[in-house]
Amino acid sequence: MPAPQPFAVRRHDTATSALVTLIGDIGPDSVPPLRATLEGRLHDGIRTIDIDLVPVTDCGISGLDALLGASQHAAAAGVSLRLHSPPPFLGRLLDLTGTGFLLTGLAVGRLRPPALIDPATGYPTGETCVCCEAERLFAASLPQLTSSS
Repeated sequence: MPAPQPFAVRRHDTATSALVTLIGDIGPDSVPPLRATLEGRLHDGIRTIDIDLVPVTDCGISGLDALLGASQHAAAAGVSLRLHSPPPFLGRLLDLTGTGFLLTGLAVGRLRPPALIDPATGYPTGETCVCCEAERLFAASLPQLTSSS
């Protein structure tokens, strides 16, 4: 197993937005500085927080909990918080926990790497997205709307 990568945060703030880049492993030891960085932006007049996840090498439940808590606090403060470019392992964690839509604005099951999506069906290659299939079945059970002139 590879050694954990040290956690670091880089920020670039403007008057109304913040780009926060998370680097390395997001684990229990990195949660306090992560929370402090994100919560601090809520009181600086920031309206949008974009979190770049490209350099993240690992993220467990404690990191996900910190991101979800920050998202909840941001929403309560009227601030938009969105994750960008989650690595495949983090996309799977968000999909498995059903929390991706809270942090990315994408529907559950939509965080898989694009190469695994069959363009003809919109489903991952070789498998059917359980969440999407349930949505499709529910939508099919609804009465069809017709336009009345």
